[in-house]
Amino acid sequence: MTRIGIILGSTRPNRNGEQVANWVFDLASRRDDAEFELIDLRDYPLPHLDEPLPPSLGQYQHEHTKQWAATIASFDGFVIVTPEYNHGTSGVLKNAIDYLYAEWNNKAAAFVAYGSLGGARAIEHLRTMCGGLKIATIRQQLSFSLFTDFENFAAFTPAPLHNDVAIVLFDELESWAAALGTVRG
Repeated sequence: MTRIGIILGSTRPNRNGEQVANWVFDLASRRDDAEFELIDLRDYPLPHLDEPLPPSLGQYQHEHTKQWAATIASFDGFVIVTPEYNHGTSGVLKNAIDYLYAEWNNKAAAFVAYGSLGGARAIEHLRTMCGGLKIATIRQQLSFSLFTDFENFAAFTPAPLHNDVAIVLFDELESWAAALGTVRG
């Protein structure tokens, strides 16, 4: 069965991303054509990239890198849940992505973002990064505005229309993740 990791890309105290990632996971868990798992970056406290060799060599020296690599390697695709900070993704998510190379290759990714403009710029930042890692990104995305999808900028209250968008996102992601399995062999 196709395995999809839902990466929660924020570790801040009182982060809005936890509500968003749980909402995505809840919707995904109702599906029966793929297996979904939540990956919280708080569970992988990676220091700033500290491997002495480039990730493309795959010769990891540190146990935290080996654990992170094993987790990412076990999935066929990802839903990346990201905040938008200063027109980009979070530093902790960028760092986690930069730690690895081959473990990301020939897999699929979808994006769910939140921010004042729905996280659109963070998604574009991630699309560029994913291209360099040979991650195929799907077109459909979910964007949540802090002004309309959160009460008082804190309580996540997504509009019902997002449920329909999520179905398309999951359908596309599962299809691409399964197809890329043939490339990975």
